Amino acid sequence: MSRLTTILVLLVGILAGGLGASLLARPAVNEGAVRAIVEDVVAKAPKPEPGLTPSAVETIVADFIARQPKQNLPGSTAVATLDPSTLNPMIEDYLLKNPGIMQKVSAALEAQLTAERMAATKTALAELKPAIYEAPGQIVLGNPQGDVTLVEMFDYNCTYCRQALPDLATLLDEDKNLRVILKEFPILSQGSIDAARVAVQVADAQVDYWAFHQALFTNRGQVDKAAALKAAADLGLNPITLEMGMNTPDVAAVIDQSYRIADRLKITGTPTFIIGEEVIPGAIGLDALKQRIANMRACGATVCPAQPG
Repeated sequence: MSRLTTILVLLVGILAGGLGASLLARPAVNEGAVRAIVEDVVAKAPKPEPGLTPSAVETIVADFIARQPKQNLPGSTAVATLDPSTLNPMIEDYLLKNPGIMQKVSAALEAQLTAERMAATKTALAELKPAIYEAPGQIVLGNPQGDVTLVEMFDYNCTYCRQALPDLATLLDEDKNLRVILKEFPILSQGSIDAARVAVQVADAQVDYWAFHQALFTNRGQVDKAAALKAAADLGLNPITLEMGMNTPDVAAVIDQSYRIADRLKITGTPTFIIGEEVIPGAIGLDALKQRIANMRACGATVCPAQPG
Protein backbone atom coordinates (compact mmCIF):
# COMPACT_ATOMS: atom_id res chain seq x y z
CA MET A 1 0.00 0.00 0.00
CA SER A 2 1.41 3.40 -0.98
CA ARG A 3 1.94 6.19 1.54
CA LEU A 4 -0.83 8.21 -0.13
CA THR A 5 -3.26 5.31 0.17
CA THR A 6 -2.23 4.62 3.75
CA ILE A 7 -2.81 8.21 4.82
CA LEU A 8 -6.10 8.31 2.89
CA VAL A 9 -7.34 5.19 4.66
CA LEU A 10 -6.24 6.64 8.00
CA LEU A 11 -8.00 9.94 7.42
CA VAL A 12 -11.16 8.33 6.06
CA GLY A 13 -11.19 5.88 8.97
CA ILE A 14 -10.93 8.67 11.52
CA LEU A 15 -13.59 10.81 9.86
CA ALA A 16 -16.03 7.98 9.25
CA GLY A 17 -15.51 4.81 11.27
CA GLY A 18 -12.87 5.74 13.83
CA LEU A 19 -14.66 8.81 15.11
CA GLY A 20 -17.96 6.98 15.47
CA ALA A 21 -19.82 10.23 15.91
CA SER A 22 -23.54 10.67 15.56
CA LEU A 23 -25.56 13.80 14.96
CA LEU A 24 -28.54 14.12 17.24
CA ALA A 25 -31.52 15.60 15.40
CA ARG A 26 -29.35 17.33 12.79
CA PRO A 27 -29.76 17.55 9.03
CA ALA A 28 -28.49 14.60 6.97
CA VAL A 29 -24.80 14.76 6.07
CA ASN A 30 -24.42 15.58 2.39
CA GLU A 31 -21.37 16.17 0.19
CA GLY A 32 -21.26 19.84 1.10
CA ALA A 33 -21.06 18.99 4.78
CA VAL A 34 -18.28 16.49 4.15
CA ARG A 35 -16.33 19.11 2.20
CA ALA A 36 -16.80 21.52 5.08
CA ILE A 37 -15.51 18.95 7.57
CA VAL A 38 -12.42 18.15 5.50
CA GLU A 39 -11.67 21.82 4.79
CA ASP A 40 -12.07 22.64 8.46
CA VAL A 41 -9.64 19.83 9.36
CA VAL A 42 -7.08 21.05 6.83
CA ALA A 43 -7.44 24.68 7.90
CA LYS A 44 -6.82 23.71 11.51
CA ALA A 45 -3.97 21.30 10.72
CA PRO A 46 -0.75 22.36 12.42
CA LYS A 47 2.42 23.07 10.51
CA PRO A 48 4.81 20.14 9.88
CA GLU A 49 6.26 20.66 13.34
CA PRO A 50 5.11 19.00 15.58
CA GLY A 51 2.93 17.17 13.03
CA LEU A 52 -0.63 16.10 12.41
CA THR A 53 -1.53 13.09 14.51
CA PRO A 54 -4.64 10.90 14.21
CA SER A 55 -5.82 12.08 17.64
CA ALA A 56 -5.45 15.70 16.53
CA VAL A 57 -7.59 15.06 13.45
CA GLU A 58 -10.20 13.30 15.55
CA THR A 59 -10.31 16.19 18.01
CA ILE A 60 -10.67 18.76 15.23
CA VAL A 61 -13.50 16.88 13.51
CA ALA A 62 -15.29 16.22 16.80
CA ASP A 63 -15.05 19.90 17.66
CA PHE A 64 -16.36 20.87 14.25
CA ILE A 65 -19.38 18.57 14.59
CA ALA A 66 -20.07 19.80 18.12
CA ARG A 67 -20.22 23.39 16.89
CA GLN A 68 -22.87 22.70 14.27
CA PRO A 69 -26.32 24.14 15.22
CA LYS A 70 -28.92 21.67 16.38
CA GLN A 71 -32.18 21.43 14.49
CA ASN A 72 -35.17 21.47 16.83
CA LEU A 73 -37.62 18.80 15.69
CA PRO A 74 -40.50 18.53 18.19
CA GLY A 75 -41.01 15.02 19.42
CA SER A 76 -38.10 13.69 17.41
CA THR A 77 -35.20 11.70 18.88
CA ALA A 78 -33.93 10.37 15.58
CA VAL A 79 -30.21 9.88 15.19
CA ALA A 80 -28.51 10.65 11.88
CA THR A 81 -25.36 8.53 11.90
CA LEU A 82 -22.29 8.97 9.73
CA ASP A 83 -22.66 5.96 7.45
CA PRO A 84 -19.17 4.88 6.31
CA SER A 85 -20.51 3.33 3.10
CA THR A 86 -21.80 6.75 2.08
CA LEU A 87 -19.23 9.01 3.68
CA ASN A 88 -16.01 7.19 2.74
CA PRO A 89 -16.44 7.47 -1.04
CA MET A 90 -17.37 11.15 -0.69
CA ILE A 91 -14.25 11.90 1.34
CA GLU A 92 -12.05 9.85 -0.96
CA ASP A 93 -13.42 11.60 -4.04
CA TYR A 94 -12.89 15.01 -2.49
CA LEU A 95 -9.33 14.25 -1.42
CA LEU A 96 -8.40 12.82 -4.81
CA LYS A 97 -9.66 15.98 -6.45
CA ASN A 98 -7.60 18.05 -4.02
CA PRO A 99 -4.21 16.26 -3.79
CA GLY A 100 -2.62 19.26 -2.10
CA ILE A 101 -4.45 18.22 1.06
CA MET A 102 -2.75 14.84 1.04
CA GLN A 103 0.63 16.46 0.46
CA LYS A 104 0.10 18.60 3.53
CA VAL A 105 -0.97 15.63 5.63
CA SER A 106 1.94 13.54 4.31
CA ALA A 107 4.45 16.31 5.12
CA ALA A 108 3.03 16.64 8.63
CA LEU A 109 3.13 12.89 9.17
CA GLU A 110 6.71 12.66 7.90
CA ALA A 111 7.75 15.49 10.22
CA GLN A 112 6.14 13.70 13.14
CA LEU A 113 7.84 10.39 12.34
CA THR A 114 11.20 12.12 11.94
CA ALA A 115 10.79 13.86 15.29
CA GLU A 116 9.89 10.54 16.92
CA ARG A 117 12.95 8.83 15.40
CA MET A 118 15.23 11.63 16.58
CA ALA A 119 13.79 11.46 20.10
CA ALA A 120 14.23 7.68 20.21
CA THR A 121 17.83 7.97 18.96
CA LYS A 122 18.62 10.64 21.55
CA THR A 123 17.28 8.44 24.35
CA ALA A 124 19.17 5.39 23.09
CA LEU A 125 22.44 7.32 22.76
CA ALA A 126 22.13 8.55 26.35
CA GLU A 127 21.55 5.01 27.60
CA LEU A 128 24.38 3.59 25.49
CA LYS A 129 26.92 6.29 26.37
CA PRO A 130 29.14 4.03 28.52
CA ALA A 131 29.19 1.29 25.87
CA ILE A 132 29.91 3.73 23.04
CA TYR A 133 32.47 6.02 24.66
CA GLU A 134 33.83 4.30 27.75
CA ALA A 135 34.13 0.60 26.92
CA PRO A 136 37.34 -0.96 28.27
CA GLY A 137 39.89 -1.87 25.62
CA GLN A 138 38.17 0.04 22.82
CA ILE A 139 40.21 1.45 19.96
CA VAL A 140 40.94 5.15 20.52
CA LEU A 141 42.89 7.17 17.96
CA GLY A 142 43.88 10.82 17.88
CA ASN A 143 43.72 12.79 21.10
CA PRO A 144 42.38 10.64 23.97
CA GLN A 145 41.36 13.87 25.74
CA GLY A 146 39.94 15.54 22.64
CA ASP A 147 37.02 17.94 22.95
CA VAL A 148 35.01 16.17 20.23
CA THR A 149 34.63 12.41 19.74
CA LEU A 150 33.85 10.78 16.40
CA VAL A 151 32.84 7.11 16.45
CA GLU A 152 32.98 4.88 13.37
CA MET A 153 31.43 1.42 13.15
CA PHE A 154 33.03 -0.43 10.26
CA ASP A 155 33.53 -3.71 8.41
CA TYR A 156 36.91 -4.48 6.81
CA ASN A 157 35.19 -5.70 3.64
CA CYS A 158 33.00 -2.62 3.30
CA THR A 159 33.75 -0.69 0.08
CA TYR A 160 32.37 2.54 1.51
CA CYS A 161 34.46 2.15 4.66
CA ARG A 162 37.48 1.84 2.40
CA GLN A 163 36.44 5.07 0.65
CA ALA A 164 36.05 6.80 4.03
CA LEU A 165 39.54 5.82 5.21
CA PRO A 166 41.32 8.84 3.63
CA ASP A 167 38.77 11.17 5.25
CA LEU A 168 39.51 9.67 8.65
CA ALA A 169 43.26 9.89 8.02
CA THR A 170 42.96 13.57 7.09
CA LEU A 171 40.93 14.35 10.22
CA LEU A 172 43.47 12.62 12.45
CA ASP A 173 46.32 14.46 10.74
CA GLU A 174 44.78 17.94 10.74
CA ASP A 175 42.66 18.01 13.91
CA LYS A 176 44.87 17.51 16.94
CA ASN A 177 41.96 17.89 19.34
CA LEU A 178 39.79 15.14 17.84
CA ARG A 179 39.18 11.82 19.56
CA VAL A 180 38.27 8.92 17.27
CA ILE A 181 36.79 5.62 18.45
CA LEU A 182 36.72 2.66 16.05
CA LYS A 183 34.27 -0.16 16.65
CA GLU A 184 34.48 -3.49 14.88
CA PHE A 185 31.10 -4.20 13.31
CA PRO A 186 31.60 -7.23 11.01
CA ILE A 187 28.37 -7.86 9.14
CA LEU A 188 29.30 -8.65 5.54
CA SER A 189 30.93 -12.09 5.67
CA GLN A 190 32.56 -14.74 7.81
CA GLY A 191 35.87 -13.33 6.63
CA SER A 192 34.90 -9.98 8.15
CA ILE A 193 34.11 -11.67 11.47
CA ASP A 194 37.43 -13.54 11.52
CA ALA A 195 39.39 -10.39 10.67
CA ALA A 196 37.58 -8.49 13.42
CA ARG A 197 38.47 -11.22 15.95
CA VAL A 198 42.11 -10.79 15.07
CA ALA A 199 41.80 -6.99 15.13
CA VAL A 200 40.38 -6.97 18.67
CA GLN A 201 43.56 -8.70 19.87
CA VAL A 202 45.78 -6.35 17.89
CA ALA A 203 44.06 -3.42 19.61
CA ASP A 204 45.10 -4.87 22.99
CA ALA A 205 48.71 -5.37 21.92
CA GLN A 206 51.48 -2.81 22.19
CA VAL A 207 51.63 -2.15 18.46
CA ASP A 208 50.47 0.52 16.02
CA TYR A 209 46.80 -0.36 15.51
CA TRP A 210 46.33 2.45 12.96
CA ALA A 211 49.01 0.86 10.75
CA PHE A 212 47.19 -2.48 11.02
CA HIS A 213 43.86 -0.80 10.23
CA GLN A 214 45.22 0.88 7.12
CA ALA A 215 46.94 -2.29 5.96
CA LEU A 216 43.67 -4.22 5.96
CA PHE A 217 41.75 -1.50 4.16
CA THR A 218 44.42 -1.23 1.47
CA ASN A 219 44.61 -5.02 1.10
CA ARG A 220 43.78 -6.31 -2.35
CA GLY A 221 40.87 -8.71 -2.39
CA GLN A 222 38.73 -9.97 0.46
CA VAL A 223 39.87 -9.31 4.02
CA ASP A 224 39.73 -12.52 6.02
CA LYS A 225 41.60 -14.34 8.79
CA ALA A 226 44.69 -14.89 6.66
CA ALA A 227 44.92 -11.22 5.66
CA ALA A 228 44.45 -10.05 9.25
CA LEU A 229 47.02 -12.49 10.62
CA LYS A 230 49.56 -11.39 8.00
CA ALA A 231 49.03 -7.69 8.79
CA ALA A 232 49.44 -8.47 12.50
CA ALA A 233 52.58 -10.52 11.86
CA ASP A 234 54.05 -7.59 9.92
CA LEU A 235 53.80 -5.62 13.19
CA GLY A 236 55.68 -8.29 15.10
CA LEU A 237 52.76 -10.22 16.62
CA ASN A 238 52.63 -14.01 16.72
CA PRO A 239 49.94 -15.23 14.28
CA ILE A 240 49.63 -18.59 16.04
CA THR A 241 48.84 -16.91 19.35
CA LEU A 242 46.32 -14.62 17.66
CA GLU A 243 44.57 -17.49 15.91
CA MET A 244 44.28 -19.40 19.18
CA GLY A 245 42.72 -16.36 20.84
CA MET A 246 40.11 -15.61 18.16
CA ASN A 247 37.28 -17.47 19.89
CA THR A 248 37.91 -16.41 23.47
CA PRO A 249 35.07 -14.85 25.51
CA ASP A 250 36.86 -11.51 25.78
CA VAL A 251 37.14 -11.16 22.00
CA ALA A 252 33.53 -12.23 21.48
CA ALA A 253 32.34 -9.72 24.10
CA VAL A 254 33.88 -6.77 22.23
CA ILE A 255 32.18 -7.68 18.95
CA ASP A 256 28.89 -8.60 20.64
CA GLN A 257 28.82 -5.16 22.23
CA SER A 258 29.00 -3.56 18.77
CA TYR A 259 26.08 -5.71 17.66
CA ARG A 260 24.04 -4.61 20.69
CA ILE A 261 24.79 -0.93 20.04
CA ALA A 262 23.80 -1.35 16.39
CA ASP A 263 20.58 -3.13 17.28
CA ARG A 264 19.57 -0.44 19.76
CA LEU A 265 20.33 2.39 17.31
CA LYS A 266 18.83 0.58 14.28
CA ILE A 267 22.21 0.55 12.52
CA THR A 268 22.22 -1.88 9.60
CA GLY A 269 25.14 -0.79 7.43
CA THR A 270 28.72 0.40 7.39
CA PRO A 271 30.28 2.78 7.79
CA THR A 272 28.10 4.42 10.40
CA PHE A 273 29.38 7.44 12.30
CA ILE A 274 28.19 8.63 15.69
CA ILE A 275 28.85 12.18 16.80
CA GLY A 276 26.96 14.07 19.46
CA GLU A 277 23.31 13.08 19.23
CA GLU A 278 23.46 12.13 15.54
CA VAL A 279 23.85 8.70 13.97
CA ILE A 280 25.15 9.13 10.41
CA PRO A 281 24.84 6.24 7.94
CA GLY A 282 27.29 6.02 5.05
CA ALA A 283 30.48 7.69 3.91
CA ILE A 284 29.33 11.31 3.91
CA GLY A 285 32.67 12.81 2.95
CA LEU A 286 35.39 14.87 4.60
CA ASP A 287 33.68 18.26 4.38
CA ALA A 288 30.46 17.00 5.97
CA LEU A 289 32.40 15.41 8.84
CA LYS A 290 34.45 18.58 9.35
CA GLN A 291 31.30 20.68 9.47
CA ARG A 292 29.72 18.48 12.12
CA ILE A 293 32.88 18.55 14.22
CA ALA A 294 33.05 22.34 13.93
CA ASN A 295 29.38 22.61 14.92
CA MET A 296 29.96 20.42 17.97
CA ARG A 297 32.61 22.86 19.11
CA ALA A 298 30.50 25.90 18.31
CA CYS A 299 27.15 24.93 19.79
CA GLY A 300 27.41 21.40 21.20
CA ALA A 301 25.35 19.84 18.39
CA THR A 302 26.01 18.64 14.86
CA VAL A 303 23.55 21.23 13.52
CA CYS A 304 23.68 24.72 15.03
CA PRO A 305 20.62 26.98 15.16
CA ALA A 306 20.51 29.64 12.45
CA GLN A 307 21.78 32.99 13.66
CA PRO A 308 19.23 35.84 13.44
CA GLY A 309 19.82 38.42 10.72
